[in-house]
Amino acid sequence: MTSTDAITELQRRLAEGLAKIDPHHRLLGRPVSYRVIDGQMLEITYRDVAGIADAEVLGVKRLIGDHCSCSISPQSAERIIVRFVAPLK
Repeated sequence: MTSTDAITELQRRLAEGLAKIDPHHRLLGRPVSYRVIDGQMLEITYRDVAGIADAEVLGVKRLIGDHCSCSISPQSAERIIVRFVAPLK
């Protein structure tokens, strides 16, 4: 599987599964960007997120894959950035 295929597959899983695991639309509909790091990892960044629960983070991790990591950082006083990094297999 090429990197492009892996990215397309991750995007498909997120598109299909995010509505089920994000009932409060904390990530769904937020600006999202994808960036390949060193040709081996994919960084998925959600911006303008009001907040996120542990259950939602765990749900996204299940969609992306067990070996992904998540970081949350402030964007402004009211918004955060939620970043997932997953290996491209």
